[in-house]
Amino acid sequence: MPSHSSLVSRRCLPKRDTDCDSPPVPPLAGCAQFALAADGKEMSTTMAFVRMLGQLLKDKDLGPRIVPIVADEARTFGMANLFKQVGIYSSVGQRYAPEDIGSVLSYREALDGQILEEGISEAGAIASWTAAATSYSVHGLAMLPFYIYYSMFGFQRVGDAIWAAADQRARGFLLGATSGRTTLGGEGLQHQDGSSHLVAAKRSVKSRLHHDSA
Repeated sequence: MPSHSSLVSRRCLPKRDTDCDSPPVPPLAGCAQFALAADGKEMSTTMAFVRMLGQLLKDKDLGPRIVPIVADEARTFGMANLFKQVGIYSSVGQRYAPEDIGSVLSYREALDGQILEEGISEAGAIASWTAAATSYSVHGLAMLPFYIYYSMFGFQRVGDAIWAAADQRARGFLLGATSGRTTLGGEGLQHQDGSSHLVAAKRSVKSRLHHDSA
């Protein structure tokens, strides 16, 4: 019977395949300046991340699969140099002239932009991150999303969405930038984070591996 055949063909849906082709891992030597060959040179964790991200984006195999996602403003995290390199994604391209158009760090929106700058929408940003982080099982294409956000507005605002992403076996990086009790004192206590790891632990996302680089 057609109805029976239809039911049988759909009995295993939704189906989640975890087998997919993965791009080769870039050689460790490319990141040596941040650790093995640092020669005692110090830099902020944010600067180290942005420089490392810029190098990874240039990799011909891995670069196209990287999805940088920012809630609010990428300049806060020192990512302005990536605007020219990979551009900010816009479905309609750039329809305005930036005030600093003559600068090498001016905004550049493009149809093929790679950075997702979501504005003040942590919910939208984590949704984009989840889509990219589960692409390996949904579309058979392994992506590497980096969601960079004000650390106080991560698990505290979208903890349930992060839990749901983990439940879907998402693969990617969540980076709570500008963390610490004294980092953004001028913005007020709501920006001074000293509890993200505690909140993350309370959420009981068992598959999450956390690290405080500071």
